[in-house]
Amino acid sequence: MPKHKDLKRLIRGRMHKTGESYTTARLHILQKSNGVLQAPTTKTPTTTVPAVKVPAQEPPPNYAAITRMSDESVRKATGCTWERWVKALDRDQAFQMSHREIAAHIHQKYKTPSWWTQMVTVGYERIRGLRELGQKRSGDYEISKSKTIAVPLGKLYAAFSSSRARARWLAGVKLTVRGATPQKRMRLRWGDDTPVEISFTARGKVKSQVAVQHGKLPTKSDAERMKAFWAERLEGLAAEVTP
Repeated sequence: MPKHKDLKRLIRGRMHKTGESYTTARLHILQKSNGVLQAPTTKTPTTTVPAVKVPAQEPPPNYAAITRMSDESVRKATGCTWERWVKALDRDQAFQMSHREIAAHIHQKYKTPSWWTQMVTVGYERIRGLRELGQKRSGDYEISKSKTIAVPLGKLYAAFSSSRARARWLAGVKLTVRGATPQKRMRLRWGDDTPVEISFTARGKVKSQVAVQHGKLPTKSDAERMKAFWAERLEGLAAEVTP
């Protein structure tokens, strides 16, 4: 280590030679006198970053299974698959709307046919957990059952409209006919005051279809019971009216 006066002389000589500041020149002189060839570097401690585990991607929900309506059917009728409908309606915040508001929104914005407007609305509500299968947004349940029978439309309609004919396959049931359009539809009131809508469709000259919709059933078990009831009675109807 040079003495104090020698050190100052060496520092000033280096300052004159290199143009460095006194502090910088002094540091170099001291390092050189101690045998250090390079200024020490500050080593930044290495931080070990834990590996990020990327979660496995969950498979997309099976919308067709939830709605009981295939993607192909929905796409063919509306131009969109279930996945596209869900994304569009989520973007529109349809999950905050009532059933009627969703249906009106879909019909007005996307110009869907009336029947498919209801199908998309109900399907979306099931996908988003706003209702169970067969359940209405009000909390009650609704079931439907249909059957195609090998008889002309007039004969099938008469089996419902005539109280005498009706008693042969729907015996023991108390109901009230609230309204009817011949060979098209009937509105009934069941004995427990629940509504029944019945529609009739010709499937050619010798075949026709009846579709029953029974609503405002209070529980899921009531809905299951009535669905089984209508399945059994429509089988009885077919046996009654066919030769």
